[in-house]
Amino acid sequence: MPAKHDINKVGSESSDFPILCETCLGSNPYLRMSKQEFGSECKICNRPFTVFRWNPGEGARFKKTEICTTCAKIKNVCQTCMLDLEYGLPVQVRDAALARKAAAPTSDINKQYYIQNLEARMADAPDPQALLDGSSASAAGRDMLRSLARTDPYYKRNRPHICSFFVKGECKRGGECPFRHELPKENGLEKQNFQDRYYGRNDPVAKKILGQVAEEKGMKAPEDKTITTLLFLALPACTDADIRTALAAACPFVQPAQVRSINLVAASHCAFINFVNRGLAERVAEALAAQGGIEVAGKRARIAWGRSRPKKGAAAGAATGNAEAGSSTAAAA
Repeated sequence: MPAKHDINKVGSESSDFPILCETCLGSNPYLRMSKQEFGSECKICNRPFTVFRWNPGEGARFKKTEICTTCAKIKNVCQTCMLDLEYGLPVQVRDAALARKAAAPTSDINKQYYIQNLEARMADAPDPQALLDGSSASAAGRDMLRSLARTDPYYKRNRPHICSFFVKGECKRGGECPFRHELPKENGLEKQNFQDRYYGRNDPVAKKILGQVAEEKGMKAPEDKTITTLLFLALPACTDADIRTALAAACPFVQPAQVRSINLVAASHCAFINFVNRGLAERVAEALAAQGGIEVAGKRARIAWGRSRPKKGAAAGAATGNAEAGSSTAAAA
């Protein structure tokens, strides 16, 4: 049995044309590409694949495909920048707004098994797109994505990389250097990798975008890092199980064990959701802010951050001070 048809062996991927976004293609209408069969291994599934290399335009660096077409189809992303093809946004932003759950496994053996079986099913299916990663989404999430999406290509992303020798003060090429001569900006976005960008986890660019959206909607994270509680407001008549089901549907990345407790206050139509750590609470808050709230038992509820409780010592001191002030006022009278 050939290797590419055997799910127990590592296969390979061959394609005639890449899946690219308009920005990575560049502004040159007369684009020339070089094609190399099995030129490199996919950064996601580690299979040999067809590598395409091209120059997007004048003053741009040469670009090439980084992942295979099958991995690109699973997430509907560009093979080079791994941004969503429809909105031009990171996968983590898209999945958070659409409450989409990643079906692709991350371990090596499971990736090979999943990819090769999916290719076989896509070849036989009348509608291959129906087999790919996707789900229904709220109108608020899609509207948010449309507002964030770029309407025009961002060709500035194709510029050459910064010259590392110039940063050290050792570049002697001058104007002939093919790299940019400028100092890098330390904004936290320089630490990116292919795995996090593709799977939508710990992506600094996505975290910045989601943080801005949450802040615009009044969901800015409190400065007190000990707060790990979110407040669901305007809830209908529901139970703890209804809230857990709604949270699992809106935030598929949350595991049941990561929810420490749920305190439902039926009289006030609200619930306090306590998470195991602050990072998870921030991620849930950003996702729900992008979705415009959370739907519980058929009704959309509002989201807010919890508040830290005042310390007992401080509260007692304040009460004592108020009592002393009242006594002195009475004595003066």
